[in-house]
Amino acid sequence: MSRFETILAVDWSAAKRRSQRPSKDAIWLGVARSGTSEQQIYCRSRQEAETRISSFLEQEEAAGRRVLAAFDFPFGYPRGFARRITGSDDPFALWQWLEERIEDAEDGSNNRFEVASAMNRQFADAGPFWGKPEEKAWPDIPYRKTGIAYEDVAERRSADLAAKAASSCFQLFFNPTVGSQTLMGLPVLQRLRLRHNAAVWPFEKVEDAQIVFAEIWPGLIEPAVKSAMAAAGPEEIRDRVQMRLLSQALSRLPAEELAAMLAAAPEGAREEAWILGTGYEDRLNALASDEQGGLTPPPLSNDCFALPAGVDWTPVDDALALLRDRLGPVTGAETVPLANALGRVLAEEAAAKRSNPPLPNTAVDGYGFAGGRAEGPHVLPLVQGRAAAGVPFDGTVPAGSAIRVLTGAALPEGVDTVILEEDVNTDGNRIAFNGPLKQGANTRKAGEDVCADEVILPAGRVITPADLALASATGLAELTVRLPLRVGVLSTGDELVEAGEPAGKGQIFDANRPMLLALIRQLGFVPVDLGKAADDREALRAHLDGAAAQTDVILTSGGASAGDEDHMSALLREAGAMQEWRIALKPGRPLALGMWQGTPVFGLPGNPVAALVCTLIFARPAMGLMAGAGWQEPQAFDVPAGFEKRKKPGRREYLRARVRDGRAEVFKSEGSGRISGLSWAEGLVELGDGAAEIKPGDPVRFIPYGSFAM
Repeated sequence: MSRFETILAVDWSAAKRRSQRPSKDAIWLGVARSGTSEQQIYCRSRQEAETRISSFLEQEEAAGRRVLAAFDFPFGYPRGFARRITGSDDPFALWQWLEERIEDAEDGSNNRFEVASAMNRQFADAGPFWGKPEEKAWPDIPYRKTGIAYEDVAERRSADLAAKAASSCFQLFFNPTVGSQTLMGLPVLQRLRLRHNAAVWPFEKVEDAQIVFAEIWPGLIEPAVKSAMAAAGPEEIRDRVQMRLLSQALSRLPAEELAAMLAAAPEGAREEAWILGTGYEDRLNALASDEQGGLTPPPLSNDCFALPAGVDWTPVDDALALLRDRLGPVTGAETVPLANALGRVLAEEAAAKRSNPPLPNTAVDGYGFAGGRAEGPHVLPLVQGRAAAGVPFDGTVPAGSAIRVLTGAALPEGVDTVILEEDVNTDGNRIAFNGPLKQGANTRKAGEDVCADEVILPAGRVITPADLALASATGLAELTVRLPLRVGVLSTGDELVEAGEPAGKGQIFDANRPMLLALIRQLGFVPVDLGKAADDREALRAHLDGAAAQTDVILTSGGASAGDEDHMSALLREAGAMQEWRIALKPGRPLALGMWQGTPVFGLPGNPVAALVCTLIFARPAMGLMAGAGWQEPQAFDVPAGFEKRKKPGRREYLRARVRDGRAEVFKSEGSGRISGLSWAEGLVELGDGAAEIKPGDPVRFIPYGSFAM
């Protein structure tokens, strides 16, 4: 198959007409040629986008260039749906059916819910389309998915399952609204297909077609998008970045690799369609990177949290070892000036560009000459001039003569020894002093501190102010650092209200989210406030979808057990990536771990005390590993106990504690609902897994809160 000279990537939208200023949730076009993204085009409406795409394809046809146009919405529906609506399995029959019925005004108003209602009426039971902005409008469309059986047609296509896409082409409202994008996109594709004689993959043979349409999902390059967004900053528009990187990745594919991707669609895709690049995510992420050959972390596997067979209760040390062995860096890298490197994690080792000091120099103010001097008085003539830091002496000091030198000055030729000015008398022409004085006294050798090309900072180091001094002194102006780890914090539960809001009967103020967000910032990561989600599975799914798109790791509190309202665990199980670790510790036994669209999720207990302890003991070292800083154990100290306690064997315990008068005292109550104890404490006393009887004065292990910081 001949190569595609041009790649067009299209980020579609079902939203109303957007503002003149480029914005998110609009339509973006990305164009790439020869492996380089050339332009991203903002379209305010679907009409404008259709006109621009058609004009672009005409220009490419006239220039004789072959075009692959990739669109980010489903080209087909689950098997059997097209026949139910049109009487034919031909997906183009459904495209035409929609093109004849969908009405779309310039301002974005349209009749998609009416058309979806008509299709839902073709089924005896509810659905399959669901989701709408008003619960009482369009009675043929359920407000929520609850109650739809999906027996006549599946909820998701084989392509969606293979690519692990969480969305469904039947969901019309509540993000992600892929169903609405499909309804508003397929009529446009039908017109463009006929107008430009385009071949549609995988419905048709595309080997000889000049213009090929293909379905793609930007989620395939999510790691690359996250890295680019973190580097670009909060003002950048995610849709624009996605189309730039997506077009860039496809354009960089060798023809034979792209041909292999096109050949990978299974037979059933001729009716349901297929997502281009499924199964080739690692390769696309590597090609999407702005810096070819740069640092691109491998994605974590969905089963990275799986426990060994037969494991039930997990000791704390075993749980930590599993996290340490199975996790790794998840962030990309960027090169930044020294001024912006403080607190960042070094992505690769830094080597000195030149020695420090670069030349032999004097360590003191005084007078320099050659050779040491024996015991007794000595008088040496002075040469005119002096050597100062940054102002070297231009000449050679004759043997038997001396020269005035200041601290840090490069030693003039003919000088290898310096005597302190306090040990000298001078009349301006000569100096007099008493020996003995060793040769080389009060001088520094070139490279005495660091030699050129020597590694000065290891990969994984968190940059300190002193590191910046060392890097600058050895000639480095910039460092390659990891992108900051972005940690999302989500609270779940109908009982939660924000502080300051009126609290009804049975409701409580959300204490976990403000605590965890502040803790994340204090630990050295970037906190992302994900808000709170009600006890509704679809609402929580939407929260997780949004969280996975903007974070590297997600911390949730509540809903991590197996009760009726524990939707977090249920959703992770549904995604095939949930493990419930029953850890032998107090407080905080249940810890739900899983993956959501490639993003690790730590499902913390809802109790604030247990949530904090689990975050510090388990999530903190794991996040350090994912940030590229390696596995970091908190520094603990043995101090005398200022309390008495008898502990049963079987579980490790963490007590809220602080040190006073050299002794560790613990909070008056071990109740995990006593939030005041968290504020009272300054760290944790760790009691081992075995039985213990602690009396005042016995040594205990105290871990200050500050020991958990990067």
